[in-house]
Amino acid sequence: MPRPILATIHVPALSHNLETVARALGRGAGASRPSIWAVIKANAYGHGIDQAVEGFAQAEGLAMLDLDEAVRCRERGWSGPLLLLEGFFEPADIEVLDHYRIGTTIHCDEQLEMLEAGQVRHALDAFVKLDTGMHRLGFRPQAYRAAYQRALDLRDGGVLGTVGKMTHFARADDDPATTAAQLRVFAAATEGLPGPVSVCNSAATLTEGLAAGVPGEQWVRPGICLYGGSPFDERSAGSMGLRPAMTLSSRLIGAHTVPAGEGVGYGHRFVAERPTRVGVVACGYADGYPRHAPTGTPITVEGVRTRVLGRVSMDMLVADLDPVPQARVGSPVVLWGEGGPSVDEVARPCGTIGYELLCAVAPRVPRRVQGAGIAPLSDEGP
Repeated sequence: MPRPILATIHVPALSHNLETVARALGRGAGASRPSIWAVIKANAYGHGIDQAVEGFAQAEGLAMLDLDEAVRCRERGWSGPLLLLEGFFEPADIEVLDHYRIGTTIHCDEQLEMLEAGQVRHALDAFVKLDTGMHRLGFRPQAYRAAYQRALDLRDGGVLGTVGKMTHFARADDDPATTAAQLRVFAAATEGLPGPVSVCNSAATLTEGLAAGVPGEQWVRPGICLYGGSPFDERSAGSMGLRPAMTLSSRLIGAHTVPAGEGVGYGHRFVAERPTRVGVVACGYADGYPRHAPTGTPITVEGVRTRVLGRVSMDMLVADLDPVPQARVGSPVVLWGEGGPSVDEVARPCGTIGYELLCAVAPRVPRRVQGAGIAPLSDEGP
């Protein structure tokens, strides 16, 4: 039989989280409401593009980085808007955007030049990105209006369709003052420019009143919250009504007692102060579990919350079984997700974020999709 490790993807949880975000935005209240780009980059944060297409069926659009992932969405039957968050990288990409009707972000002069030199059959929707202070991608404020006018000229020439304005917040999760300053830069640089607006990531989307304070037709871009993770250090996903969409589970493949004074695992990072019963779990850093998870990282065995002991190995880790006297070889273990700690609780003592853990689950870990009803691919093109 295969190793008893499994990543279960809960498609209904994806749909639930999308609806939770929609409610947080005030949907159903009768007022003008933002549209939602469900962000599915990095293979839908490790959950799978096919699962995302089904789970986010009620989103207005899907946003990603990889062109192949966008094409996959069309092949799975997605007919709504698609947006490449980093845009395209060479002239040949424009032909693919045209064929599959994929929208693009424009963040540099080189992309505008490629569009100006190219031809399309279908006008491409686009968002022109403004760097308001994160200093990654985007036009600087003093260059933005000229870049936007070039995009509008491309619209008038039939190369682009809808043209919108975009930025990205650096500290929407922890510093409202920085976000407010970025919004002021955005407002000044885009004043009077036509088109929709997209500024809100997960943290901004879930910050009460922030999206409502952005004028104009708006598209928000939630990511991690759609998968059951929290973008905030001080607010858990559960407290916001979000459900884990991935459960990483395994079983005990060994159980014994470590005598007092003896160490566990490589480097003996944990030394038993008293006789301690431990269990060996079939999960290690080659499965995507963080090697630097310290003693005390939460884990659940037989439904009982306990802790990781010592250093994580390539294929195994050790759990404290003293709180779980009934545990034995074959006992179920939840590393994170439904029935166990949240992925954020595991990430925090590791000095990282839940995003990284979800994206890092290794290809060797079997996947099981729960609650899916995905139709098989057609042999025909979109």
